[in-house]
Order: sequence, then C-alpha cells, then structure tokens
Amino acid sequence: MVASSPVPIDLKSLLPSQWHDWVDLEILESISKKLTKDFLPDRTQIFKALEIDPDQVKIILLGQDPYPNPLHAMGLAFSVPENIKQLPASLKNIYIELKDDLGIDRSSGDLSDWADQGVLLLNTCLTLNTQQPDSHTKIGWQQFTESIIGHLSKRFVVGILWGNHAQSMSKYFGTENLISSAHPSPLSAYRGFFGSKPFSRSNQLLIEKGLTPIKW
Repeated sequence: MVASSPVPIDLKSLLPSQWHDWVDLEILESISKKLTKDFLPDRTQIFKALEIDPDQVKIILLGQDPYPNPLHAMGLAFSVPENIKQLPASLKNIYIELKDDLGIDRSSGDLSDWADQGVLLLNTCLTLNTQQPDSHTKIGWQQFTESIIGHLSKRFVVGILWGNHAQSMSKYFGTENLISSAHPSPLSAYRGFFGSKPFSRSNQLLIEKGLTPIKW
C-alpha cells in the first residue's frame, strides 16, 4: 500500500485570529506539512475548541486526541455532533458522573454549550488518521497545545485533568485550581473518576473567585 502523501493545508489561516499572538505559528507550518488526506476532524473543525476568546476561558478540560470515528470527531474534546444517538463510552460515563454530581441529565453529546460558557474543551493533539488513535501524537500538536495551556495558566483558570495523559499538564496548575482523577474510559472510570465530582468542585472554585459557574 502506498502511504498517503501530505496535502496542502494552511493551518495558520484556519486558526482563529484571537490566538495568533499566543502560539508559535511556525509550529503550525511544520504540522501542515505532515498532515495526510485521511485525517480527522474536517479541516473546518480542527480549531473548533479555539473559537472561544482566550480571555473568556475559565476552565480547561483536556482530552487526548479526536475520536477516530468520522461521525464523532468534531474538534471539541469528548464532544460528538448533536445527531449522534449512540454516545462514546467515555462520554456516557461523564454523563453518569454529571448526574450523580449535580443531578443533571444530558442526552445530546454536543458539548458546545460548555464551550460557549468558557470551558476550553482542548485535545492535546488536534488531528489523527481515521480509525488510528494516537497517530498524530508526534507531529507537533502537543508542543502547540501545551503553549496554549502555559499561557492560560498565568492567570486563574481551573484545570480538569482526567487520566495520565492529561495529568502530564498538571505542572501548569496549582493545587488550588486543579481537579484531577482517573479517565472516564470504561477501563478506568471505576478507579477514581466516578465519585470525583469534577463539575460541582470546578463550579465552587469559580464562585470563590467571583466568576459565574458553568451550567453543565
């Protein structure tokens, strides 16, 4: 089988302008040269998490990379399009914990309303090859997203870090604004994710800083 060749894509032009001063745009040029035609999500959604104004970010909720299913990947960590009825297992467990924590029932897997309220649903790697998790972890995305986390952490922002991968960014958060637990994956949810109450705890931290809590 012949390997997919890189396709022309200008990531710099796709990145929302409000983030241009926050990142090294040369990294995006390098990543652009390594993307092949079968990547997810659609190029128009690569930076969907960054449509938010940096000054409006109150919570960083970190994921690893997009869903490898073309029907699921939409540019927001853990989120799927509204028309998806069969939710991914991790998202199901997130909703179980949300119900237990705050008594909230959600049916739609689209988390855009969280993003609209200041929750940065950021994957540390913003693309992957279709049906190949972790396939773009070494092309430069983590350097790009870590610089964003580093900039945001210079002011008060709550970090919600689930699982070992996300917790590698814990150095950017003080103990007073870090909520850390096992990943909501079925493989680990019972090892500390269930019962961790990340939604009520993060809202309490926001309230203590005089900020509006999230309507999870």
